[in-house]
Amino acid sequence: MSPSERPVPTDRAALLQRLSEGGRFDVAVVGGGATGLGVALDAASRGLRVVLLEGQDFAKGTSSRATKLLHGGVRYLAQGNVGLVKEALHERTTVLRNAPHLAQPLPFVMPSYKAWETPFYGIGLKMYDALAGRAGLGSTDFLGREATLRALPTLRTEGLKGGVRYWDGQFDDARLAVALARTAATYGALLVNHCPVTGLLHEQGKLAGLRCEDRESGRVFEVRARCVINATGVWVDGLRQQDGAARQANVRPMVAPSQGVHVVVDRDFLPSDHALLVPKTADGRVLFAVPWLGKLILGTTDTPRTDLPLEPNAFAHEVDFILNESARYLRRAPTAADVKSHWVGLRPLVKPDSSSGENTQGISREHTVLVSASGLVTVTGGKWTTYRAMAEDVLKKCRDAGLLPGLADGHTDQLALVGAAGTPANQPPVSAPPGAHGYGGERDFVWSLPGADHDLGGGLTEAMVRFAVRFEYARTVEDVLARRSRLLFLDAALAASLADEVGAIVAQETGRDPQVGAFVALARQHLALPG
Repeated sequence: MSPSERPVPTDRAALLQRLSEGGRFDVAVVGGGATGLGVALDAASRGLRVVLLEGQDFAKGTSSRATKLLHGGVRYLAQGNVGLVKEALHERTTVLRNAPHLAQPLPFVMPSYKAWETPFYGIGLKMYDALAGRAGLGSTDFLGREATLRALPTLRTEGLKGGVRYWDGQFDDARLAVALARTAATYGALLVNHCPVTGLLHEQGKLAGLRCEDRESGRVFEVRARCVINATGVWVDGLRQQDGAARQANVRPMVAPSQGVHVVVDRDFLPSDHALLVPKTADGRVLFAVPWLGKLILGTTDTPRTDLPLEPNAFAHEVDFILNESARYLRRAPTAADVKSHWVGLRPLVKPDSSSGENTQGISREHTVLVSASGLVTVTGGKWTTYRAMAEDVLKKCRDAGLLPGLADGHTDQLALVGAAGTPANQPPVSAPPGAHGYGGERDFVWSLPGADHDLGGGLTEAMVRFAVRFEYARTVEDVLARRSRLLFLDAALAASLADEVGAIVAQETGRDPQVGAFVALARQHLALPG
């Protein structure tokens, strides 16, 4: 999309009209997270007729709750999974090229408090550089004590020997998801959020489509498709159990969910454009302190979980772990009172046959694609960085299974996303405060909408809210404040204080209840810590 092109409207009535017109789609995708949106874009860009249905909002689940890092996976290198690291490093570069308004390089520093740590981690990171090759973002540097403190000025000084600096990427996960949806729409894909799939349609033992229901109107639609793709993340097993013969048989679960918790504090706890990485905490986990949109993200945990709530709560021991470990490395330790927001994401780790479900730290982050006897294609696992490669793999499996015979090769590795063209040279990095962030070449158009000079607070303007509803599929206050802007994840109390005013604008645009009360309750959940 060039800067002069007008964004494609996402009028709800027009979307539902297309859904009601019937006909047979080539591909029906269930799930509007990273993987499902990547599949929809890849399929549509190859000329297929595509529909994607999401029961909540795009990236409502795991795909808006990441650590905001585009990375090759240094720790996977330590596990010997060189193939996964090389793939992720290649895909990291692809996202940075195709979405420069939403993803930029970010330097990380590993501090060393023991003499052996700098050479030990430095050698590993030099191998990381070598694997990246021309896709590298910067060379790994060995830092002395003073250089380490210049990069991380509030780091604890007692016993500090030096550090190692290396480069990875950072992005805005929810806004990248919306960009994928909007780009797929420019290729003719029909994407409908807040429209859950309620059942699968079978004919003579083969999957023929699905049934869905619009949450706003209660209207029920039947969608016929040659190929149905289950991309519902940690929830894939639920749809698998509805699939033909599987309804009468026990379906072996694919997913071993792992819970990752992040807490957000003010940037002055680590006022730097570098991220802090502790590769091995007291119990062997990894700790990040990452600058993001004017705040500091601390995390993450890796805790097995057997239930699958849409809005999971953190466990008290997880928050304690993050705060206690942060106190070991930052001179001024954040406390529970300093937390501006926290969130929980459920990682869809693929369960190995021998897994007891008791430990998720060692489970592979690689993805898996299965095709059932009836033709349901299920994909789960993986991570945000490799969403595009996962989508390619899914469509290859569809072609190999005879569901999409004659499918042309894809080209999404060179496909710029909406907003990428005309991205200003002074586009703020993802670590900068919100406001202009995330619009790229569409920024001037957003500023041309009514209310561009009406600042609601936290960098959000009336024009940005109107743009979210008219062109970014937003339907509720939560859609706007959690995922079109990221205020819920940055400062839950501030987000709650803006709910009424944002709700009035959303209601004016949609003519529907913007669900202010539900959002305020959600904001309180993001603010209230367990225990």
